[in-house]
Amino acid sequence: MKVFRRAFDISKHIDTLKRQGSSIGFVPTMGALHEGHLSLIRASNRICDLTICSIFVNPTQFNNPEDLNKYPRTIRKDISWLKREDVAALFMPETNEIYPENGNDPPEIDLMGMDLVLEGEYRPGHFNGVIQVMYRLLEIISPHKLFMGQKDFQQHRLVSMMIDQLKYPIDLIICPIVRESDGLAMSSRNGLLTKKLRDKAKIIFQTLSWAKENFDQSTDIRALERKALDRLGIPAIIPEYFQIINGYNLNPLRNWEESDYAVACTAVSAGDIRLIDNMIFKTPGN
Repeated sequence: MKVFRRAFDISKHIDTLKRQGSSIGFVPTMGALHEGHLSLIRASNRICDLTICSIFVNPTQFNNPEDLNKYPRTIRKDISWLKREDVAALFMPETNEIYPENGNDPPEIDLMGMDLVLEGEYRPGHFNGVIQVMYRLLEIISPHKLFMGQKDFQQHRLVSMMIDQLKYPIDLIICPIVRESDGLAMSSRNGLLTKKLRDKAKIIFQTLSWAKENFDQSTDIRALERKALDRLGIPAIIPEYFQIINGYNLNPLRNWEESDYAVACTAVSAGDIRLIDNMIFKTPGN
């Protein structure tokens, strides 16, 4: 596996690989890798000739400086895992490679207010940072296919909008959530939980599963959301939101018939660690 620090160098390397006829898959990460990340890499390796991975803890998407400082960093382990997964190249830039002094801001993207709800409401400016870094990474890597996880549902919807509006010839492939044995969605933040909080955090998956079982044509959706919030509110777990949305536009779903794409999204604080999760209740085409 080749490791690149400079944007120019990896772009030049990828141009050579493309001229040789290789299809390129890209998996962007902030490091602290777990099986969820590895599932994206394995999907890319199945579909594409070569997989490029990035590790960059993006400062512009952290609205809380303390959250940035405590974000786990496990570079040596990450590199070892990436080599084991046959990643062709790793892009591990310094901040000035992503955000050069001369500036390289994305063009205006109309997110149609979808960046202001759910996570956007609780983390002001977060998705501006996400769009900013994804624009730069896609400009540098220019992959054929981009692999992202379902767990960050709102994030991948907004990145999809950016790709569409900029008319990038990139296929966005969403891979399912990878969960622990008790259902907790794998996250780099899980390792920051105490044993006690880690045990309590399984209430997230349990609540999502309960809500899905009780979601049907006769459901009062707002009442179901309130009951789900009540179930989440156990000692040491503070729910922020539980919302059943239209998966296309992230608007609150008003009734069963409104959309063929229904997704429950939730966020909680377990101690001072913030966890997000989601579950698809209705899948398009089913």
